[in-house]
Amino acid sequence: MTPHGKFVWNELMTHDLARAKKFYGDVLGWSFEAQPMDDWTYWIVQVGDQSVGGMFEMIGPDFANMPEQWIPYVAVDDVDARFKQSVDAGASVMRAPFDVPTVGRIAMLRDPADAVIAWITPVM
Repeated sequence: MTPHGKFVWNELMTHDLARAKKFYGDVLGWSFEAQPMDDWTYWIVQVGDQSVGGMFEMIGPDFANMPEQWIPYVAVDDVDARFKQSVDAGASVMRAPFDVPTVGRIAMLRDPADAVIAWITPVM
């Protein structure tokens, strides 16, 4: 089981995927593995043979005014309970808890200082 409170993933939301892949590939030597979704592609960041993060291109009106940003994911014991606790403690909701098959249950928030954070209870 992933320890509660441990950072486990980082995800880049970008408006220019080609630029981001080139930059991180050139500077850090990252490679990228395509993971096709219904109508878009999620890119797994690889360091050697280890998956260390992901990135996707922000396309569409929901992302028009959103700045590019990294989102850190922290493993939690119960996404729904921690989501409610976070909101009660002053966090604002970016995305209520949802399931990603074969990955886990995720919630995305802004903490009281407006920093973005995501909770995940990974699939065992």
